[in-house]
Amino acid sequence: MGYTATTVEWWIFWVVAAVLLAAGEVHTQAFYLLFAAAGAAVAAVLGALGLAIWLQVLVGAAAAFGGVFAIRPALKRAMEGRMAAPYRFPGLAGGLVGARAVTVDAVGDERHPGHATLGNERWLAITDAPEPLPPDTPVVVAAVRGTTLLVRASGAPRLQ
Repeated sequence: MGYTATTVEWWIFWVVAAVLLAAGEVHTQAFYLLFAAAGAAVAAVLGALGLAIWLQVLVGAAAAFGGVFAIRPALKRAMEGRMAAPYRFPGLAGGLVGARAVTVDAVGDERHPGHATLGNERWLAITDAPEPLPPDTPVVVAAVRGTTLLVRASGAPRLQ
């Protein structure tokens, strides 16, 4: 059996894709690329068996989507259960809401922001309290606005 220019070894493409997607998952930890990598791995096996490219794509995509919708939710819950706040991120920054922090300097409104320490990191912080919060005040994250924390003094009532 000779190799011709029209012969395409798709399984090699799928193996490379699976490795690159798995490497991307290591950096994102969102559990999407993991299942795309698994789908590419399934397609690589089908390609190595000599099956048609359309079947490789179809079954690989089904494996990837099936993993995202069937396995990802349980995997994400299991991982979040092992992580402590403020490192729990169920959605972009939603996991920071409710986390405890401490003001570094005076924290006022949007025109007079300050800083708070959360998880050994310094964050830009604002408050909706009528008076600025002094330094070293224990606070709770009420919301996240971009890269700015909206904080309230621990035990402070919610302002309307």
